[in-house]
Amino acid sequence: MADAWKQDDKEQVVPLAVAPVAVASSGEHDEANRWRSVHYLRKRRCALWCCGCCAATVVLLGLTVLILSLTVLRAKDPTLIVNDISLPRFSAEPGDFGGDSLVCVNATLLADLSLRNPNVASFRFGRSATELYYGGETVGVAYLPEGKVGARRTSRLTATVDVLTVRVARRMNVTPEMVTRGTATVEFTSFTDVSGKVSVLGVYKRKIEIAMNCSLTLTLYTFRQASVTTNQCSANVS
Repeated sequence: MADAWKQDDKEQVVPLAVAPVAVASSGEHDEANRWRSVHYLRKRRCALWCCGCCAATVVLLGLTVLILSLTVLRAKDPTLIVNDISLPRFSAEPGDFGGDSLVCVNATLLADLSLRNPNVASFRFGRSATELYYGGETVGVAYLPEGKVGARRTSRLTATVDVLTVRVARRMNVTPEMVTRGTATVEFTSFTDVSGKVSVLGVYKRKIEIAMNCSLTLTLYTFRQASVTTNQCSANVS
């Protein structure tokens, strides 16, 4: 009987000894899982925060570039203005009224131009030309060298045109009385073309072409003196 009781005690002790070990192992496993979950959530929160900061920075930079490109960095149209047109050289004398040269004239026109650049970057332009027309025919050409206009600066340009007076004389209705006693007026038109480029920070680039047309009046006083006046000038920028 005693042996049976001892045997029962041994059988009952085994479950009581195993139960605490099993509970402790399960608690440690839950604690490890909980720690992993918290660590994962922290990493995920940190990654989301970093992504949000990067996205906000990109959006902010994009808005900044957009605002600057529409305001400060926006390429504006340069302005080409005629300050004065003078006649530094002029001479005339009667020609052969029986031939084609009714009058012999030598004339040089000097055009004083201003090119203003309103941009925050320099405006570089290539070699340009000023052409003089009379009666739809080219009677003079002047070439301007390439150059640049600094940011928000104005540069002066000078165009010297030697007039091909033979072509002018053939189209003029000249009489001997006009050469000796009268006056005559000659209507010219001129065309100036300036092509260049504005580059802002090497990112925003724009090609610009300025085309200007002018009408001029050359007044001859008994073919001994002459004066030139500018009637109208208009410039188009593209």
